[in-house]
Amino acid sequence: MTDATTQIKETVTSNDVVLFMKGTKTMPQCGFSSRVAGVLNYMGVEFTDVNVLADDGIRQGIKDYSDWPTIPQLYVKGEFVGGCDIITEMTLSGELDTLFEQNGVAYDKDAAEKIREANG
Repeated sequence: MTDATTQIKETVTSNDVVLFMKGTKTMPQCGFSSRVAGVLNYMGVEFTDVNVLADDGIRQGIKDYSDWPTIPQLYVKGEFVGGCDIITEMTLSGELDTLFEQNGVAYDKDAAEKIREANG
C-alpha cells in the first residue's frame, strides 16, 4: 500500500463520517463538494473533511481506494457511500437518515425533513 492509501484507510476507519472533497467544509472549492458538505453541515452531522486539493497523492489515491472516479466521496464508518449525485438522492429519499441511524451517527432529523420539503 502507498502512503496515501495507508493515510486514507486510517482516516476512514478512525472517523465515523469522512468527506473527501475539493476544499474544506468551511471553504469548499467546487460546487459538488459544496453541496455535499452543505447537506452534512445543515443536518448537523459531525464529519472530518479531507481537502484533496492539498495533496495530489490523496487526490488520486482516494479514486483508486474507492474505485470511484470523482470527488467528493463520502464515507460512513469506513464504508464508501457515494459522490454528490448519490448523496443528493439518498438525502431526498431518506436513505441517508437510515444509514446514519444504522451506524449511530447523530444528525438533525428536522433539518433532513426540511431538505426534503424544499426539494419535494
